[in-house]
Amino acid sequence: MEWRASHILVKDRQLAQHILKKLKEGADFASLARQYSTCPSKSKGGDLGWFSSGQMVRPFEDAVKRLSTGAVSPIVSTQFGLHIIKKTGVR
Repeated sequence: MEWRASHILVKDRQLAQHILKKLKEGADFASLARQYSTCPSKSKGGDLGWFSSGQMVRPFEDAVKRLSTGAVSPIVSTQFGLHIIKKTGVR
């Protein structure tokens, strides 16, 4: 099985909470990723493409697996920082 996801990666919890609030108010995920994310994927609106089990760090992968397609995660903490994840596909 493979999953597709986009994410916004930041270091500051207060900023992550601000971004999550904007998303809940209907802001565009890709636009916020381009504006705030520190990951190189920000140029693609946060899109990470397709990945399979073991390709992402465990907390990230676990969060993606729990989400339904189109859903946005709460803040997920990894060694890279704080992620807000949007699951965009499964195959």
